[in-house]
Amino acid sequence: MSTIFAFFFGSPGMSEMIIIGIIAVLLFGKRLPEVGRSLGRGLVEFKKGLHEIEDEVHRSSYSSETHRGTSDETDHEEPTAPKFEPPASEPRVETQEQVS
Repeated sequence: MSTIFAFFFGSPGMSEMIIIGIIAVLLFGKRLPEVGRSLGRGLVEFKKGLHEIEDEVHRSSYSSETHRGTSDETDHEEPTAPKFEPPASEPRVETQEQVS
């Protein structure tokens, strides 16, 4: 998104940065350092999460490649049908006289 913004509008110059700074001071005032710290922490946590996801993807793709390459012939389990259990007692036959 920022590359699209930079493509159409160019990167912000010194005057735009000053205007953004003035607006930030007006909006946040004394809380500006606190807001900056929390934004920084949020950005660090976001990047850490992205790196963890990338590592997990690399680990899973690497482990699945090695798993596929070494155990294709030995780890196949044959599908089995469910075991048939005969009924415990003989079924009763109901006649029309018993139902009425």
